[in-house]
Amino acid sequence: MEQIKTVSIDDKNYPQALKKIPDAPEKLYYRGQLKANENCLAVVGTRRCSSYGKGIALNLAADLAIGGLTVVSGLAPGIDTTSHQAVVERGKRTIAVLGTGLDEKNLYPKENIKLARTIIETGGCLISEYPPGTPGSKITFPQRNRLISGLSLGTVVVEAKKKSGALITANWAKSQGRKIFAVPGLIHSLNSQGCHFLIKQGAKLVENANDILEELNLPCLTYDVKHPTGENQEEELILDALKEEVLYIDKIIEKTKLSTAQVSSTLSILEIKGKVRNLGGNVYTLMR
Repeated sequence: MEQIKTVSIDDKNYPQALKKIPDAPEKLYYRGQLKANENCLAVVGTRRCSSYGKGIALNLAADLAIGGLTVVSGLAPGIDTTSHQAVVERGKRTIAVLGTGLDEKNLYPKENIKLARTIIETGGCLISEYPPGTPGSKITFPQRNRLISGLSLGTVVVEAKKKSGALITANWAKSQGRKIFAVPGLIHSLNSQGCHFLIKQGAKLVENANDILEELNLPCLTYDVKHPTGENQEEELILDALKEEVLYIDKIIEKTKLSTAQVSSTLSILEIKGKVRNLGGNVYTLMR
């Protein structure tokens, strides 16, 4: 991985948005391309996200990147990882802010070392206020959240419990005078409670990237989302079933009336063709 560099708060390359927060770090450690000025949007959420949350994060982060925003998140499992992945898959820039040193021995989580390398390869950046050799702790992770929000014009929470790191980031955003956005969810889901709380407190309800771009006075996306089409009846039935929502394989079988073998084999083919994605646990969504 690229060597670790440093930048001081007095340096012209220090991120200007971050310089404006009251407790900006005197020194940043970074790998990759650091920019002094760019429009960033933080996308955060729970580590234990649902298939619904994962699907939302995939599409939202990708569309924000296509809309010209640099997606900032924390590289943590769940919503953070999904958001970074959605951006790098489209060859766009994303920033991961770590609560550890940037050396691979301490980088958290270990399973995201490959993703961290890809972020750099696609023109992105890894940032930390902690020197190499610093392990993560109950102090470093909440503290790094102020940098995630501080780098950004606003923070969108995709899925979060009422007490979560994502809400800590939202609170930092509020104290920094940045905008707060939240994605609504099922009213009985614990992962929706944090987002609904934020909406009740005045956060802007988000259904798509244009809700955010419009609020930030940035050009909205004008393209129509085109759903992938199938090359035979089985593919068409499955793709049509997935237009409305992410679905578990049993629900796809129920909706399409196809056999288990037909659905399984067709889903595998559609994955290879890049038309659907397995979100884990045989839960599928359309690729955008």
